[in-house]
Amino acid sequence: MRAGIVGVGFMSWIHYLAYQRSEQAELVAFCSRDPKKRAGDWRGIHGNFGPPGEQIDVSSMNVYEGLDSMLADESIDLIDICLPPALHPDAIGKCFAAGKKVLCEKPLALSARTAHALASQAAPGQLLVAHILPFMPEFQLLVDAANDGRWGKPIAGRFKRTISPPDWIPDFYDSKRVGGPLIDLHVHDAHLIRLLFGMPTAAHTVSRPLKGVPQFYESVFEFADSQLAVSAGGGVINSPARGFTHGYEVSFERATVQFEFAAYADGSTALIPLTIMHADGTVERPELGDGDPVSSFVAEINAAAESVDTGKHSPILDATIAADALTICEMQQ
Repeated sequence: MRAGIVGVGFMSWIHYLAYQRSEQAELVAFCSRDPKKRAGDWRGIHGNFGPPGEQIDVSSMNVYEGLDSMLADESIDLIDICLPPALHPDAIGKCFAAGKKVLCEKPLALSARTAHALASQAAPGQLLVAHILPFMPEFQLLVDAANDGRWGKPIAGRFKRTISPPDWIPDFYDSKRVGGPLIDLHVHDAHLIRLLFGMPTAAHTVSRPLKGVPQFYESVFEFADSQLAVSAGGGVINSPARGFTHGYEVSFERATVQFEFAAYADGSTALIPLTIMHADGTVERPELGDGDPVSSFVAEINAAAESVDTGKHSPILDATIAADALTICEMQQ
């Protein structure tokens, strides 16, 4: 698969690193309005994980100032959209009109209504949405177990996701540009909940608002199956001291799985490694790889390449499920 990235920021940089490692996909183009970035100077890019941006070699890529020019490049199979969320729908529409397949970073849109409309307009396999969590080994295990039934059905779950102020994202709390913690942050767990438990029928949420959107939130979900017990909480703390925390405890009929990771500003971390507590009282802590977060993005890019090259579509990248995740977020507002 030959891909072109639109927009050069933190997620574009992480995707760029993943393309460099992928044996199934090649990054052949990108576009940016910034002449420095078009020249390969990505050194100003940073985020809450992974290495900072670097000077990259653009000599083997087609570099464009805008998406319209890049869409005319017939060598590109897929457009990888890493723009601010408010710009996703327009960019996706242009890709559809040009007959291009799309991998769009989450969230698919800023509203569930727009996201479902985009999903319904796409041809089969044309619109893929990059929800990374199920490609991370600690979370992939949950999805695999729910699919193959190794411990029975998932019956309960608690999910948490907290970050320090995301100063690298302009207008983070603007509901018309980025969406705030629920739409930009919690959508990860909403997507995972949708994959594991199906679609909630309602959510009961308490939150602390900031600039019109929840800064902190705690939610309990209802499902058609009244025996499910699922909750999620998180948001943004008012300190850079703890840059990132995520984790869960998910119970299946015959096992409970626990994981949590936190990173602090002083370089220290805290970890509850992935732990499987079986119903017979045994405890299992499987090995999960090298811990490099970029490896999960390589798996995500490879799944997109398989979809493009073979027509076999991963449900993890399914646009309708991504739109459902936004519906769940809207239940919590």
